[in-house]
Amino acid sequence: MTLRVLIVDDHAIVRQGVRQLLSDSGSIAVIGEADCGAEALEMTDAAQWDIVLLDISLPDTNGLEILKTLRRKHPRLPVMIFSMYGEGQFALRALKAGAAGYLSKRSNAQQLVSAVRQVASGRKYVSPMVAETLADFLGPDADQPPHERLSDREYQTLCMIGSGKRLTDIANALSLSVKTVSVYRTRLLEKMRLNNNAELTYYVMQHGLVSAEMGPVFA
Repeated sequence: MTLRVLIVDDHAIVRQGVRQLLSDSGSIAVIGEADCGAEALEMTDAAQWDIVLLDISLPDTNGLEILKTLRRKHPRLPVMIFSMYGEGQFALRALKAGAAGYLSKRSNAQQLVSAVRQVASGRKYVSPMVAETLADFLGPDADQPPHERLSDREYQTLCMIGSGKRLTDIANALSLSVKTVSVYRTRLLEKMRLNNNAELTYYVMQHGLVSAEMGPVFA
């Protein structure tokens, strides 16, 4: 199947690398490049594409906003988010906004080509991690309180943030890096559909997950 792929990314070296990988696959003949959201919209209006590979971080706008615009203007055009952000940070948000798939830039060449072909053929692409997260929302435990679906580490992080601890304090207490704790925080916010520490803290106190003796909370 000969595919027409539009790559939307503000880094020329990324676009060139992806172009080379897709060209080497032997089935992708037409590859376009856009370095910002406005150019991506112009190019999708001017020509037909089988798939758009869209970064989230763009110089003129957020890629998720471009995704929503593309879904509205070209509802049959599959868009796959291709981002440096891990699946736990934006994948569910992107899929709910209408993305046909989410691929991390840490993926290898085989995963990239396979995902592009899969999405261009009309199917969805999700990594095993995203599939597991989706299962959390759709499984038999979906009616349980959101915090019951967290992993042990995510639940610990939830309670410790709710008790007023900073990420550095949590990292020291759990013998983890601050970056790892930050990932747990991002995942639990996504799973619980919360937006920030203020909402997280309110949830923890509302559900009695920490006692008053554990210290003050913070926003």
